[in-house]
Amino acid sequence: MATTADFRNGMCIEYNGQLCFIVQFQHVKPGKGPAFVRTKLRNVTTGKILENTFSAGVKINEQRVEMRPHQYLYNDEMGFHFMNMESFEQITVDKDLVENYDLLKEGTQVDVVYHADTETPLLVNLPAFINFEITYTEPGVRGDTSSTSSLKQATIETGAIIMVPLFVNQNDKIKVDTRDRSYVERVKE
Repeated sequence: MATTADFRNGMCIEYNGQLCFIVQFQHVKPGKGPAFVRTKLRNVTTGKILENTFSAGVKINEQRVEMRPHQYLYNDEMGFHFMNMESFEQITVDKDLVENYDLLKEGTQVDVVYHADTETPLLVNLPAFINFEITYTEPGVRGDTSSTSSLKQATIETGAIIMVPLFVNQNDKIKVDTRDRSYVERVKE
């Protein structure tokens, strides 16, 4: 059992019978009244963000989770297929467990979060940045070569659509932040 003093981002707890990850927390000690902890929790099964306030010192049932390295292989009607990089065992997970699943390229190294007691996969964490090749985008307008304030749509090799600056062209390689699906920079060969 843990208390609110043990809270940290990424911690997995049981809340209302559901597994949740702590996305954000803040200890608050008002001038009047008891201290409390304001939190944002992500429900593992639904992916929804819940806001909750805990009284300071309340006991919380912490859940043990493990991150294991996997490699993305392919996806089909059964789900997304990954291979454990240590045991070479293959697993299949539902697309709901993969946030921004349309940014996955074959061979990408990911971390699969497992519930340690039941050995079930809870979610798949993509690397923060992945390089992609632009397969289609409208041509840039002459003179807009350094402005990043204007954006246009670009289709990357996985079929996902990303907003990129006007100076990015078809067949360019770009780095994408998988957390918010944003363009970071062009990648040199």
